[in-house]
Amino acid sequence: MSRVLRASAIMAAGTMVSRVTGFFRTAVLASAIGVAALGDAYNVAFMIPMMLFDFLIGGVLSSVVVPMIVKAQKTDPDGGRAYEQRLMTVATMALLAIAVLGVVFAPTLVDVITTNLSPVKFDVTVTLTRYILPQIAFFGIGAVAGAILNTRDRFGAPMWAPVLNNIVVIAVGLTYHVVSRAGADLNAVTSSDLALLGIGTTAGIVAQAIILIIAVHRVGFRFVPRLDLRNARLGEMGRMGAWTLAFVVINQLGLIVTTNLATGATAKAGSAHVAGFTSYTLSYQFFQLPYGIIAVSVITAMLPRMSRYAHEGQFDAIRQEFTSGVRLVSAAIVPAGLMLMVLGPAVAVLIFGHGNTSIDDALNIGNVLQVFGLALVPFSIYQLLLRVFYSFGDTRTPALIAVGNVVLNSALGFILYLTLPPRFIVMGLALSFTMAYVLGGAVAWRLAAAKVEGGLGGRAVASGLSRMYIASIPAAVIALAALWVTKEIAGITPLSSAIMLIAGGGAGGLIYLVASQRMRIAEITSIIGLVAGRVGR
Repeated sequence: MSRVLRASAIMAAGTMVSRVTGFFRTAVLASAIGVAALGDAYNVAFMIPMMLFDFLIGGVLSSVVVPMIVKAQKTDPDGGRAYEQRLMTVATMALLAIAVLGVVFAPTLVDVITTNLSPVKFDVTVTLTRYILPQIAFFGIGAVAGAILNTRDRFGAPMWAPVLNNIVVIAVGLTYHVVSRAGADLNAVTSSDLALLGIGTTAGIVAQAIILIIAVHRVGFRFVPRLDLRNARLGEMGRMGAWTLAFVVINQLGLIVTTNLATGATAKAGSAHVAGFTSYTLSYQFFQLPYGIIAVSVITAMLPRMSRYAHEGQFDAIRQEFTSGVRLVSAAIVPAGLMLMVLGPAVAVLIFGHGNTSIDDALNIGNVLQVFGLALVPFSIYQLLLRVFYSFGDTRTPALIAVGNVVLNSALGFILYLTLPPRFIVMGLALSFTMAYVLGGAVAWRLAAAKVEGGLGGRAVASGLSRMYIASIPAAVIALAALWVTKEIAGITPLSSAIMLIAGGGAGGLIYLVASQRMRIAEITSIIGLVAGRVGR
């Protein structure tokens, strides 16, 4: 576990700064363009390039490329250098072509993933999509560079690079505040306003990619375009990546269903202020904060090592790596999930309840966030389980599990869309997401344990999780009491929400630390020792 901690520490620090600046970015944009019509248009446009990237290359990069690079480093005479150059060449050429096609067919893409957009909202969404779609090429360049860095155990730059991206977009949002007279009014927004938002957003990804290119250059990688694709092992990658692509496509189809249902909720409500697609997107982003800071760091450090252990048949090492990773992640994820369930509205009002986003709109986001809090633990463990399959080069099983996840998520979401009042639909979508990952995680655990001789250490994980929940419950009760008292005295405003978070979150966090120390939860002790040691130095 100490190795996981050390490898994760730099990443966690970078990810924390990245996520914090990311939420400042989100808050600035929400304040500038609101969370209603213009906010929905921007977020749909922003989602499209990421969906296309995941559809076509992103899933393969995250699950196949790292094991392939590790294999090339072990078997190729040049240590995999030429292979890495071929990968960069292929990714760059493919994504440039995809970006051009995406810009041409932007109206079709918007039409596929949304429901009942007004003509003006449709046109604005298409315009923003065309400005933002070129991000795809820079996503790919950065992803390959990050994979190369990870196989060299250089994890810092991929976690810190998004900070520059966030700073650029924060500047764009603040500039929009100053120069635009439209604010959140979709009907008043001008072509120059849309150019500022769209091109500025793309500029942030360009800056992020430049940082990663510099970092990969410093570790000795030199990009030389190589068109000898016969030696790029695309056939092997295709065999491994076919199921990964199926996995990604299945998940993206589920996201398309969710996007249509969330945009449809706004249309069903008419002029009422209800949670819509932007509320779902922003609450999902905040739900990802603890997962991104802790779990992504551990996952990124785990996969290259687990791939080596799987290649060498070291099942005990795989089990120890996985068990340590799950317990380390859960030590922070368990209390974070409970805190989101209690303090979600306070968090949303403090961050989003400003400018062109009303308190009621922020509360809608917070209510959705509370439901997402239920999903935090099963979602995080599910993502860790996927890396067990990927370390064995097995991309078929995750794809098959994803089919069940998406079918369950989409079916429940559609039923709730038809049966719930409009103001509860997006909360229902978050609930269907949660239930899908609870069931999907149980199935994934059973199948992953069968791949590792001797299992995945389920008893040790269950014992640790139960003690973490016991230690977290008093913290959640204190946070709930602080929320109730503050709300009764001062109502819910950004100021009172800050008090709720300081009093409830601070006191709850302290109680959790004390309780976990008393219960000898080793992961918390290790984290505290690591932080104390770094502060001392």
